[in-house]
Amino acid sequence: MRDEKEYDDIPGTYVFDADRSREGYHLNQFCISLRTQKARDAMKADPEEYMSRFPMTEDQKQAIRDRAWNRLLELGGNIYYTSKLAAFDGITFQDLAAMMTGVSRDEYRDMMLHGGRSIEGNRSKSEWEKK
Repeated sequence: MRDEKEYDDIPGTYVFDADRSREGYHLNQFCISLRTQKARDAMKADPEEYMSRFPMTEDQKQAIRDRAWNRLLELGGNIYYTSKLAAFDGITFQDLAAMMTGVSRDEYRDMMLHGGRSIEGNRSKSEWEKK
């Protein structure tokens, strides 16, 4: 279990720091392995057997099964590595980002073209408590 950090108060954000990197090492190795056709074929043929090749936690394996994208980040996944799992499923990076932010692809694209998400209400979790 990692120590709490000051930046853990940022809503909807999982900072990929050294602790999270260590926690997610095997998860990220699993995800990046999907860059090869041989690995994709093995994952497609028997996902459970393929996942068993990597000493991930049960929570990490369940997040993979559920395609719980934000949970993967919370459990130490790096967005660039976990996007390999999305690509395995035929999901583009833009669609993945939209899914992770809870909006449609067009809404996500429009938001990014107009400067991203507003900082109002998104600086700390305590702001959410006031609503």
